[in-house]
Amino acid sequence: MGAPALAVEALSFGYSGRLALDKIAFAIMPGEFTVLLGPNGAGKTTLFSLITRLYDARGGAILIDGHEVRRHPGPALARLGVVFQQPTLDLDLTVRQNLYYHAALHGLDRGTARIRMSEQLERLAITDLLRRKVRHLSGGQRRRVEIVRALLHHPRLLLLDEPTVGLDIAARRDIVAHVHRLAAEDAIAVLWATHLIDEVFEGDKVIVLDKGHVRASGSVTDVIEQTETTSIGEAFEVLTRPEPAQ
Repeated sequence: MGAPALAVEALSFGYSGRLALDKIAFAIMPGEFTVLLGPNGAGKTTLFSLITRLYDARGGAILIDGHEVRRHPGPALARLGVVFQQPTLDLDLTVRQNLYYHAALHGLDRGTARIRMSEQLERLAITDLLRRKVRHLSGGQRRRVEIVRALLHHPRLLLLDEPTVGLDIAARRDIVAHVHRLAAEDAIAVLWATHLIDEVFEGDKVIVLDKGHVRASGSVTDVIEQTETTSIGEAFEVLTRPEPAQ
């Protein structure tokens, strides 16, 4: 089956003596769409910060396409595409300028960048946005551009941290469906962090994270069976239910 696109091994991290992640472990294979499902404060953004090297993991290991992030950050991060929770496009540049700038950071020449930009923009039906400044785009359009940007260097792994927050229902559904198609058609491994149950598709792998612990993982059916519930929404509620006060 080959090596995982992402392997997280016994990963721990804390702030001021408090554990935000406690020995979590999982793997994502190429072409696999994995939903990191957890409430606010579960540790999802901390995990993404460790994978992207914004934070330095002190316990455990993270491997991207077989490259350990701490020891070999260059080749590891070169295989990674990211859409952060907070928008990161330059509002005063056009879509074209933003994309060319990102492509240059990854060492792509303008000809290659132009071809890849065209391909990805066409797949999302937003080629008409190229000359528009980002500040004049809607929230959904900006997210689509960020997805295009994350794919320009042909990553093996795509991370998306709560990418639909603040978007209307139609935009959310369109973006979730598009990233599912990317995983299936391009064999990209996807780790999609969310607290929204309706963003989980039936064939997805699910990792339920709460208070820094993996509470359950597996297919949607597996998680439902593990919790003896009847839906992924009910399973999520059971797994993240606050502990009764002592």
